[in-house]
Amino acid sequence: MGKLFGTDGIRGIANQYPLDCETALKAGRAIAAFFDGERHVSGRFLIGRDTRISGDMLVSALSAGICSMGKDVCLAGVIPTPGVAYLTSTNGFDAGIMISASHNPFYDNGIKLFKSDGHKLSDEAEHSIEQLIEDHDSLYKKSTTLKHVGTIHHIDDARDRYRRFLQNNLSTGASLAGMKLVVDCSNGAASVIAPLLFEKHDATVKTVFCKPDGININDNCGSQHPGALAKMVLAENADLGLAFDGDADRLIAVDEKGTVLSGDQVMAICARDMQEKGQLANPVVVTTVMSNMGFGMALKKMGIAHIKAKVGDRCVMEAMRKVDAVLGGEDSGHMIFLNHHTTGDGMLAALKLLEAMRSSGRTLSDLATVMTVYPQCLINVNVKSKPEIDTIGEVMREIDTVEKKLGVQGRVLVRYSGTQPQCRVMVEGPTVQETKALCRQIAAVVERELG
Repeated sequence: MGKLFGTDGIRGIANQYPLDCETALKAGRAIAAFFDGERHVSGRFLIGRDTRISGDMLVSALSAGICSMGKDVCLAGVIPTPGVAYLTSTNGFDAGIMISASHNPFYDNGIKLFKSDGHKLSDEAEHSIEQLIEDHDSLYKKSTTLKHVGTIHHIDDARDRYRRFLQNNLSTGASLAGMKLVVDCSNGAASVIAPLLFEKHDATVKTVFCKPDGININDNCGSQHPGALAKMVLAENADLGLAFDGDADRLIAVDEKGTVLSGDQVMAICARDMQEKGQLANPVVVTTVMSNMGFGMALKKMGIAHIKAKVGDRCVMEAMRKVDAVLGGEDSGHMIFLNHHTTGDGMLAALKLLEAMRSSGRTLSDLATVMTVYPQCLINVNVKSKPEIDTIGEVMREIDTVEKKLGVQGRVLVRYSGTQPQCRVMVEGPTVQETKALCRQIAAVVERELG
């Protein structure tokens, strides 16, 4: 893990290191310099952002750094992260940059990078960019020798281009006519595009949390907080609810009974639908170690192999490419349909879920029976430092005690967040009560040792 890059780009509090203007400007220079050494250089970089109030500040700083190296910047404005990946790969940009902290509160922000092919960068590439940021003086000197600086351009129809791409990914002849949806855009990047996308496919759409003001992004709404959406689904007698996070690369669904479905459940539904339609040529699905035990059991019944990768959609993607999988994702709602897109896409996942409902003629609650969800408890413990878990004797002893108690009826996973100063304690077990109690037991020790 580098000093700046976590599991999904650079993340932190906006206007503080490393998300301050000075570091963002240095990052712009470093990004321009790094990609100048890549093949098929166009000298053009794409930048998109979500609805956070700090977005304009960071876009300006990054753009200035890139332009100072003689490269051009094209601004896509407010657009989902997968929209940046799509536009980057189809319009000849050297790289795409998304300014977003995903599902985090408004005061956080981040920098996500995509290569010219729309895929995220490798650890090695991120490390090289970090070194260039650290060695900023040489880049600054180089920039001062340039006779021509880059220019900034605006792409006025960026969202429309991305929306048309999504529309074309619904199977030929498929229609959402007669379906009633409630869409929660988390006051984020999907607020304009998502309702229009589903309406274009003839669905009746009721929107909630689609009025961003710069500080209400992810505020008790979206994929992390679907409670209000669940109530709205029941009140509207809707077929389902769709919740995205701030940059719309995650999807969490709510069925017609108001029950919240996890990313694992949505993937299980889509895996079966793809298998039945012959779209799962290589019968394998990739998720992370955080996936529910019931997901692997559901795949086994379907005769589909299950590969577990490290946490992070980039790790999932790497594993998918190794085993030639077309479906993968995370229980948190990141889902990758590799035969359609190069990265996780919440709205694309929603279309595929709706397609499964429409082709089967079944309700979402009925489709969700494909998977039995084991009781799971996740507690995030704020930590002051992140030493290797296996070096903390008290924590390891507590984990061992809980694992012995669970036996084959559950599991324990303790890991640090790659984007926040937190340790995530997850326990799965036979009953809700026992699972919560055992999770709290481990979390208390983690807090005592690291909090």
